[in-house]
Amino acid sequence: MKNQAAERNIIYIHMNHTARYILSSGIQFSDFMKAIPVKPSNLLLLKHQFDDGYYNMHTRLNFVTSENVEQLLEDDVFRYDEFCWTDFSDEEELNELTGQELAELLYLSHIKSPLRPPFYRMLGNQFFYLTEGDGTFNKTYYKKWEHFFAMIGVVISYRMNPGRERTLFGRRKSRPIPFIPADIIQILSGQMKEGIVFSFDKVTSDRLKMEVPIWVVGDFMDSDEMYDEYLQQSRRAPDGRLVLDRKAGEWQALLE
Repeated sequence: MKNQAAERNIIYIHMNHTARYILSSGIQFSDFMKAIPVKPSNLLLLKHQFDDGYYNMHTRLNFVTSENVEQLLEDDVFRYDEFCWTDFSDEEELNELTGQELAELLYLSHIKSPLRPPFYRMLGNQFFYLTEGDGTFNKTYYKKWEHFFAMIGVVISYRMNPGRERTLFGRRKSRPIPFIPADIIQILSGQMKEGIVFSFDKVTSDRLKMEVPIWVVGDFMDSDEMYDEYLQQSRRAPDGRLVLDRKAGEWQALLE
C-alpha cells in the first residue's frame, strides 16, 4: 500500500464529538508531533516496528521518551503498517497499570475502538493515536478538543506554500504563513462532524488574501471512497473557506 497522504494534497477531518476522536487523512505522525501544542512526555508503543525504544517489564511493551522521540520521528512509521500509541507522564505510572487497564489498552490498539473512554488517571494521557497506514487514515482520541483545534491550525499553515514578495533590491523572500488560531478552526466544528476536506491544490492567492476552500464530503472509513467523493464535490462551489488577510496577517473562517 503506497502512502496516498503524500500524493493527495488534501486534509480530511471527521469529528466524533461525543466519543472524542478524529478520523483524518493527510495528517501524518510527524505533522501531529510538530503541531500539537502540548508535547507528549513519553509514548507507550502498542503497535510499531521501532527498534530503538525502551522496554517496560511490567507491561512488556516498548516506550519512547522525550529524549529519543526524534529518532522515532526520523523513522518511516508508514512502513510499520500498524502504528498505535498513547502518551504517559512517567515510567513509574506504567508499573501501576492493572491487568484490566493493560487489557483495555491492547484491545483498543487491536480493534481500534475502546471498551471505555481511553484516558487513564494513572497514565495522565491526553491522546490515543491509531493507524494502519500513517497519514492515509488515522483515528486519534483527544482528551481536550482545544489541543486538536490548535494542532490542525498549525498543520494547515505549514501545508500551504509560503507567499513571496519582492524586496527593495529585487530579490524575493518567503513570508511565513501565520498559524490559524484554534478559535477560528473551532468555527468549523459543525462541518467537521459531517466530514470535510481542506483542499490545498485549489488554494487561491493574490497580494491581498489567500483562501483555502473547504468541501463537506461526509463520513468515510475508507480513504479512496472519501477521495472519490471529494473529486465529485469539488466540481461545485466550496461549502466554506479559510481566508488569510495577508496585510493584517489574520485568518477568518467563512461558511456558505
